[in-house]
Amino acid sequence: MRKPRDFDGELKALQDKARDLKSRKVQQLGELVIATGADSLSADELAGALIVLAETKEAGKREAWAKRGAAFFQGRARRNAPTTDRNTDGPPAQPSGAQPASSREGAT
Repeated sequence: MRKPRDFDGELKALQDKARDLKSRKVQQLGELVIATGADSLSADELAGALIVLAETKEAGKREAWAKRGAAFFQGRARRNAPTTDRNTDGPPAQPSGAQPASSREGAT
């Protein structure tokens, strides 16, 4: 005969897992705010900027922001990599905060 499933136990395990995932997400968002330097903004400024970002539907702006974010993370990975792993053949990459004026206008 089969052992009956413990639905209450499974549900509790799923709830615990969901709580852990939410906690990890909140922690990672906080780390991202600090890593980008956005922790220097007031809570009102940061919330306002995030609301504008979330409400923006323009694909061009979102794509530009995504490229800039990817460049930020690639720059961090490059800084953390040992010097022997770095690609020194190509031109030097721009710092994550520096963008040409034409890109900056399109991203705002």
